[in-house]
Amino acid sequence: METVRTIDLLLDAFGRIPPLLADAVRGLDRAALLWRPEVDGRQGNSIGWLAWHLARQEDTQVAALVGGEEVWRAGGWHARSGVPYDEAAMGYGMTTDEVGRFDVTDGEVLIAYYDAVHARTVEVIARMSDADLARIVDRSWDPPVTAAVRLVSVVDDAAQHVGQAAYLRGLLGGPEAD
Repeated sequence: METVRTIDLLLDAFGRIPPLLADAVRGLDRAALLWRPEVDGRQGNSIGWLAWHLARQEDTQVAALVGGEEVWRAGGWHARSGVPYDEAAMGYGMTTDEVGRFDVTDGEVLIAYYDAVHARTVEVIARMSDADLARIVDRSWDPPVTAAVRLVSVVDDAAQHVGQAAYLRGLLGGPEAD
């Protein structure tokens, strides 16, 4: 019987995000990327903002996990994307007005940024040992958070946000949402 490695499960989980993100974003014009549904008088997040945020949260947390620089900063993605926020912004705790300020040059830059983040994530995970995965990275929780648990949280967050983006793409209807 072959043993399943934790690293392989993490790589599989993270590997599911890029094609889903590309399907949710690719081919949308600026108006579709920035469209925000309204429910009970409150506007939600746009596809573009969700794509940016899921990439930023993964980038930030994986960089912190290994004590390295974010792809966002190292690759000049802030300037390339045209996102109007401070370079350190990642979307956590933003108000609906702050989300409404989101803008981006086009969807392809969001896909390319996430692809770069994903490549870094795969590189980091592939180098990890069981001891690396068991390392405590946050003692403020009970039980303390290990690197493995943090990575599961990161991929869970990415999967939820890409699902939200795909749902919004479906709400847009029309041929561009196929």
